[in-house]
Amino acid sequence: MLDDLDLSNIADEHARQAIQLLLNLVETLSAENRALREENQRLRDENNRLKGEQGKPDIKPNKRPPATNHSSEEERHKERPHQKGRKVDQITIDRTEDCRVDRATLP
Repeated sequence: MLDDLDLSNIADEHARQAIQLLLNLVETLSAENRALREENQRLRDENNRLKGEQGKPDIKPNKRPPATNHSSEEERHKERPHQKGRKVDQITIDRTEDCRVDRATLP
């Protein structure tokens, strides 16, 4: 990010030293922040382990499976297609009821 920053182009010596000091401070604080975050996660995991819970899972990045022949999958799906049946045909109506609604209360 700051690889192309050249502090020697700054004419004022005091400003250059101040910027150098601030950049060093930012780098130190960033490294300390990263270390504290890692320690915090380790302590959370240890706390959960002591409570009998599981810690943060170690998730590996996904790897693509080797190329497979998709034609067999298409054939398998063609052999037994999924068709959802209608439930209306299975329902028997045993009674009907008329409900009266006041039209003034309707939106």
